[in-house]
Amino acid sequence: MRVVSTRKIKVLVVDDSAMVRRILSEAIAGEEDMELVGTAPDPYVAREKILALRPDVITLDIEMPRMDGLTFLKELIAHYPVPTIIISSQGQASCATALEALRCGAVDVMAKPAGPYSVGDLRLHLAAKIRSAAISKPRAIHDRRTLPAPQERLRDARASALHPEVVIAMGASTGGTVAIQEILLQLPADIPGIVITQHIPAAFSSAFAKRLDSLCGLSVKEAMTGDIVRPGCVLIAPGDQHLVLRRAGAGYAVELQQGPRVCYQRPSVDVMFASVAQIAGPLGVGVLLTGMGADGARGLLALKRAGAETVAQDEASCVVYGMPREAVLLGAVGTVASLADIPKILLDVISERGPFDRGFARTRMDH
Repeated sequence: MRVVSTRKIKVLVVDDSAMVRRILSEAIAGEEDMELVGTAPDPYVAREKILALRPDVITLDIEMPRMDGLTFLKELIAHYPVPTIIISSQGQASCATALEALRCGAVDVMAKPAGPYSVGDLRLHLAAKIRSAAISKPRAIHDRRTLPAPQERLRDARASALHPEVVIAMGASTGGTVAIQEILLQLPADIPGIVITQHIPAAFSSAFAKRLDSLCGLSVKEAMTGDIVRPGCVLIAPGDQHLVLRRAGAGYAVELQQGPRVCYQRPSVDVMFASVAQIAGPLGVGVLLTGMGADGARGLLALKRAGAETVAQDEASCVVYGMPREAVLLGAVGTVASLADIPKILLDVISERGPFDRGFARTRMDH
């Protein structure tokens, strides 16, 4: 794991816009635990400065002349894997490219400032993302062409019918977009309904949902108030809105709320988990994935106390072992598992046979 000592976090800003370089530089310079070691207008200059300055974190623009940010990122991850935060414009094509950059090894994404309000918002979140990136483990590229078709992977792992009233709730932050994709790719199309809160800027949540929908055998969409939680359907909280579960007849629906931030986050995993605990109780399944901070830990504890199964991603497979660690320390976790094992665990805990009776690798926590 990449360890940053008590010295300041060294940051390099790579962006072809002089204005954006100035805005990011000023925001970084205002943090006592950070040092702006340099800026670069393009990847060619950045390459030389990375070798000379050895930054702990870089911020990287996607759209640049001479070499685009995605091409540069792939080279960087292959030869010198510096934790990288993508700074992207909010156009549809740019959002899609930014999400591809996360798959290719970037640890986080932010929207490029487009006005006075967005500059203030960027300064609010940039420092937290840099701190998270500095302790992250950049991931190698995963080529999904080498994976089997999503609907075939775990068909044999399920020996009995799935419980029709279960609802699965997943929460994640840094590294979560890739982790969520890897889980959903392995789930069958008749899996019980899934609700997801991923810490992601509002500009990118719709593109994130559309990307997953294009890759998975499940139906994935950005949630709207009133959407019904159905088998084979995944509802993702929009950026800047909390997602909560509500009763809808014999089943469930979701509601979006513009409430206060929880653990500095909106959407908040804690808010979603707490609503699932209250509405679904023992028919809920909580999954807390990679991410910085403590969001989700208290909500996962509420789920456990309500009789729900609770799962946390293990340290070895996390990009940042923050949120799962806090949940473990709180006593909120029933099972700690690698990212690769979580799909199997989900199928097991929602089967009518009862949870945890299969022989795959996992760590069962003491109750």
